[in-house]
Amino acid sequence: MGGESATRTVPHSGGSTGAAEVGSRLGQRLSGAVVALGLVLFLGGFAWVALVYRPYTVPTSSMAPTIDAGDRVLAQRVDGGELRRGDVVVFVDKTWVTNSKVVKRVVAVGGDTVSCCTDGKLTVNGKQIDEPYLPRGSLAETKDFPTVKVPQGRLFLLGDERQGSLDSTAHLADAAGGTVARSAVSARVDAVVWPMNGMLKRPTGFEALGDISRPGPLRTIVLLIGGGAVLILGGAAYGPVAKRLGGRSRARTEPVGAR
Repeated sequence: MGGESATRTVPHSGGSTGAAEVGSRLGQRLSGAVVALGLVLFLGGFAWVALVYRPYTVPTSSMAPTIDAGDRVLAQRVDGGELRRGDVVVFVDKTWVTNSKVVKRVVAVGGDTVSCCTDGKLTVNGKQIDEPYLPRGSLAETKDFPTVKVPQGRLFLLGDERQGSLDSTAHLADAAGGTVARSAVSARVDAVVWPMNGMLKRPTGFEALGDISRPGPLRTIVLLIGGGAVLILGGAAYGPVAKRLGGRSRARTEPVGAR
């Protein structure tokens, strides 16, 4: 009748409601597990960084353009025996009249013969080395030095900015011919983190000599931290999304009044 009110509902069953509640609880548990896994990856990544890496601020431009003065780098703590040609290292050598940490590139290791310059290029063990990390327009020949036979257990180090770098070439008159003991090295630079220039490029010019610089685990650590953050955000977003979807589902089953 016209004056009466009628109600109609969208058919539903108690079974479907129960199933939805079970599904909701399962979803919440899965969401919690995802967040927990994300936290493990996220915090574990930062813990790994803290254990393996140390930050340093480079005070000079002797490694430009690879590393500029004032750049903040992450350097992996390594044993001297792990060092390879092409590595950018942090070391302290008191014979260089400084007690502060110095950052240079390893261009020759114990047993190598190194000299400069042939056709403007560094020569190691008779092979000319391609060095794309040098400043554009820079010629290594601006810093000629005689042939040096690197003693076992020692390293020959140069700055990428060859013209102004106080490196092994500035100490050739020393008893060790400008070389530095492997044990003097405390870390190997993997990345410039401020400004965010990222991972250092591999020095492929040394490949013809055999084993060259190997990147540390920093790239893997960054992936772990990033993956953990995604899992945390995704798991945390489940609750609000599921609640909204559940609210819409209940709204479709509520009584509808009609006159």
